[in-house]
Amino acid sequence: MREDRPPPTPSRGGAYSPPPPDQVLENVLEHVLQFLTFRRDRNAAALVCRSWHRAEALTRLELFIGNCYAVAPRRAMERFRRATAVTIKGKPRFADFNLMPPDWGANFTPWVTFMAQCYRALEKLCLKRMFVTDEDLELLASFPSFRELVLICCDGFGTSGLAVVASKCRKLRVLDLIEDEVTDDEIDWISCFPEGETCLESLIFDCVECPIYFEALERLVARSPSLKKLKLNRYVSIVQLYRLMIRAPQLTHLGTGSFSPSEIVAQGDQEPDYSSAFDACRSLVCLSGFREIVPDYLPAIYPVCANLTSLNFSYANISAEQLRSVIRYCHKLQIFWVLDTVCDAGLQAVAATCKDLRELRVFPIDAREDSEAPVSDVGLLAISEGCRKLQSILYFCQRMTNAAVIAMSENCPELVVFRLCIMGRHLPDHVTREPMDEGFGAIVKNCKKLTRLATSGLLTDRAFSYIGQYGKLVRTLSVAFAGDSDTGLKYVLEGCPRLQKLEIRDSPFGDSALRTGLHRYYNMRFLWMSSCRLTRRGCKEIAQQMPHLVVEMINGEEEEVKDDYVDTLYMYRSLDGPRADAPSFVTIL
Repeated sequence: MREDRPPPTPSRGGAYSPPPPDQVLENVLEHVLQFLTFRRDRNAAALVCRSWHRAEALTRLELFIGNCYAVAPRRAMERFRRATAVTIKGKPRFADFNLMPPDWGANFTPWVTFMAQCYRALEKLCLKRMFVTDEDLELLASFPSFRELVLICCDGFGTSGLAVVASKCRKLRVLDLIEDEVTDDEIDWISCFPEGETCLESLIFDCVECPIYFEALERLVARSPSLKKLKLNRYVSIVQLYRLMIRAPQLTHLGTGSFSPSEIVAQGDQEPDYSSAFDACRSLVCLSGFREIVPDYLPAIYPVCANLTSLNFSYANISAEQLRSVIRYCHKLQIFWVLDTVCDAGLQAVAATCKDLRELRVFPIDAREDSEAPVSDVGLLAISEGCRKLQSILYFCQRMTNAAVIAMSENCPELVVFRLCIMGRHLPDHVTREPMDEGFGAIVKNCKKLTRLATSGLLTDRAFSYIGQYGKLVRTLSVAFAGDSDTGLKYVLEGCPRLQKLEIRDSPFGDSALRTGLHRYYNMRFLWMSSCRLTRRGCKEIAQQMPHLVVEMINGEEEEVKDDYVDTLYMYRSLDGPRADAPSFVTIL
């Protein structure tokens, strides 16, 4: 595998002498390392010795960058010279909640510039929370072997950039746009795909908030026999969906678009038999979309419900009764997302039917803190009793009890992700009026595989002592409006050895708590603290003691610092020091 090695030299007798032992060992090592597919295993192998470090770099084909500022593009690409698939993450997750100015950074331009020099063989790219320009996409489209593009929560580009990708990437198999902000340049990008049969396997554009030329989309679907995933935006009506489905019965994943007619059907006109289209798609296992839903059309999906393993109703404003009519057929369901409009009664129906459920997300239709959320501890308790294989849950509510959370910890011990979002600030157990300490304590104590935890409600330092004592596998912790003092954060930083990502907002933690994590920060991906009790002096002490840690103070765009307190602290490890593109409202210590 080492093309740069000279050929073996002949011996005096004319026969070739065997290669030296160290070369044989390196050849064998490179072949063995190719079978290591998990990122953590490869990272561990690279630490064994220099030869392993070199061999691992030469055989790594998939490169993951968890923070675009943790390493410079040149360093990453010079080490991993043969990577053909790259994943890069940019802004931290709290950017999704408008807690970070939009022009903070995470620009893709420096990365794609070096890729054009070093990674001409790049085939796959996944970006998350990155700022991507149309020019970036145009440069990317020039890579001769490029075939998969996934953009998640990205912005900066428009339909002009998509048009270039569609027209120039002749081998394109995947174009997935997920929760992106796409500018409408009034370009018909769907029509830019080349004529003739395409290689498309996945086309997701449900986040693109502009009309599309449907006839071009219909022709594209018809000439894409390998298409398995198709997720449509809200400008595609249910009548148009029907036309697409009869042309692509091989689909396994479908996002339905608006799931309502684009115009009122004239009296006497015959509507298509939507149910027959779904019945013909026998391979469907994942169903989503349902934007601007007309519930009367829900019976159309009945024929595929029995085979569904994933159902996303997170855009569907439906009632418990309407959900019950669908969910009673979904016995194989493993992933379910839904709005809280289904109320506790709807969740009880899920619990009664979906015994194999592994992931549940319940989103609020009204996310205001003073809203009346229609789901509560009653729904959570029902899910814990009926769905005992549950591994991941995200649950928004206004009313919760320790008893319901404790029951979930006992009934669902396989939980890996537990995110409970009690939307009102500092809300206690609504029955006993006690803090929610014991509930969260039971989660970290009884769920031995827990790696991600989000806390909410009225929590004292006692809850954080439980997390520090029992949360030995927790890698991601999100905290909001919780804790009594610095002691709470101290429990976490001293007690959670696997902690990688720590997100904290509006909590009473200050400099003393921050200093307790000095032994931890180099091993973490990042620490985010906003609206806490940190001072500039305390942050500066951390920066002085940990020179390889980038300490950013974000004061808000055009906002003057009125006192010594820091609005937002974002700390992350970096091999190449502070970034050069920090805006004026970011101070790097």
